[in-house]
Amino acid sequence: MLAYAPRPERRRLNPPALALIAGAHAVAIVAVMSAKMDLAPPWKPERTQVTFIPIPPQPQPEPQPLARSQPSNRPIDSVPPIVDTLPNPGPVVSDFPLPPNPGPIVNPGPGPGPVVDPPITRTGPRFATADGDIRPPYPDSMRAQEREATLRLRLAIDERGRVVGVEPVGRADPVFLAAARRHILKAWRYKPAMEGERAVASSTVITLQFELD
Repeated sequence: MLAYAPRPERRRLNPPALALIAGAHAVAIVAVMSAKMDLAPPWKPERTQVTFIPIPPQPQPEPQPLARSQPSNRPIDSVPPIVDTLPNPGPVVSDFPLPPNPGPIVNPGPGPGPVVDPPITRTGPRFATADGDIRPPYPDSMRAQEREATLRLRLAIDERGRVVGVEPVGRADPVFLAAARRHILKAWRYKPAMEGERAVASSTVITLQFELD
């Protein structure tokens, strides 16, 4: 035979009872939350208060009485003043003789004044050659080629009026230049340049033309 243990019967829960239990739990939870909120209030920042405490003034020192000096009854020795006495040097005698008396000064009046030399007059050389000696001879080689020339020449003239130098100014044909120099040094004469009344050396520039007839 098989033996069976008896099973406990299951209790059925009543719905109204469940509602009561749930309500009791809710009330308990609300009470616990209220208690926590009462126990832990919200944090608020604290304010710091500053109180000024006045410092008491320092006590002023009491004035001390001035000690009066008692006059001394001791006699004061009077000291006579010391005066340095210088020796009398006597009269001063100079070893140097005095200059003689120049006598009264007479104003001679205004003098004649400075002498001014007159300005020096300068004149240049003046042509003094005879008409027949002016033209130099025509070079034969240039005449055969029928060539002509125009020369600008610088002449150096001494204080006697003689031509002592002939130099070209610019370009010049050497054949015409040699013929002109040879004739001018030999035949041309000038009146010399003058500075006041004195004859001086000078120079001048001329233009000389070689033309065929």
